[in-house]
Amino acid sequence: MDVQRMGVVGAGQMGNGIAHVAALAGLEVVLADVAEPLLQKALGTIAKNMDRQVAKGVIGEQDKAAALGRIATTTSLEQFGSCQLVVEAVVEDFAVKAEVFRKLDAIVGPEAILASNTSSISITRLAATTKRPEKFIGMHFFNPVPVMQLVEIVRGIATSEETFATVEALAKKMGKTPVEVRDFPGFVSNRVLMPMINEAIYAVYEGVATPEAVDAVMKLGMNHPMGPLQLADFIGLDTCLAILKVLYEGFGDPKYRPCPLLVKMVDAGFLGRKSGRGFYQY
Repeated sequence: MDVQRMGVVGAGQMGNGIAHVAALAGLEVVLADVAEPLLQKALGTIAKNMDRQVAKGVIGEQDKAAALGRIATTTSLEQFGSCQLVVEAVVEDFAVKAEVFRKLDAIVGPEAILASNTSSISITRLAATTKRPEKFIGMHFFNPVPVMQLVEIVRGIATSEETFATVEALAKKMGKTPVEVRDFPGFVSNRVLMPMINEAIYAVYEGVATPEAVDAVMKLGMNHPMGPLQLADFIGLDTCLAILKVLYEGFGDPKYRPCPLLVKMVDAGFLGRKSGRGFYQY
């Protein structure tokens, strides 16, 4: 199937980025969220990010105008009825995602594919909330979506070859590099990344070094473009905690146990860039 019309549920940081690259790739996009102000904010973000691309000569003004014209917004999932593929990009919580997919399953056509942008939750488990597990897949984009090239394509236990091929082709059409991974907690990216971030937090918690020192060691000594604590703030400390909990529960291995400092910071509402305070002030 050649996907021409795509839905995105959730207009936050990831959702508006996915809509951005899909529209630039020539797809008709329906972007949904629970309230109109959130959708208007998302459109503003998309326009601003496209302006950056225009300034850098990546796209032209006509490309920007055409892409923005291909994005429709809605507060009703019913508008996804004609979409060939819908990507969910809501909060990293199984119950919330499952409810979205139960509703979508009853709305989209029988041939439509449902995909999740989850960064850690089981694709097989989410697929089981629908009546189309063979047409269910993980499509894990990376933040910021317009910049980052990778898409982890995650096969659930029932995902069909046809579904995988369709989504792989779509990722390439959107200018991304798809990498196939199997459905295990955290997939590949967060199974490797989150223990590093967690250990960096433990280094601060135990008084080994300040956040600035930890990040400097990793940037200057390991050539990382961004230190792990700065990256955690960028991802969102609540999201990091949610992923670590999935890893800890999924593997039952104490090496994934979230650092108490991370738990305390999330409890305090210190979530990183989005709240104005995490390991750094914003």
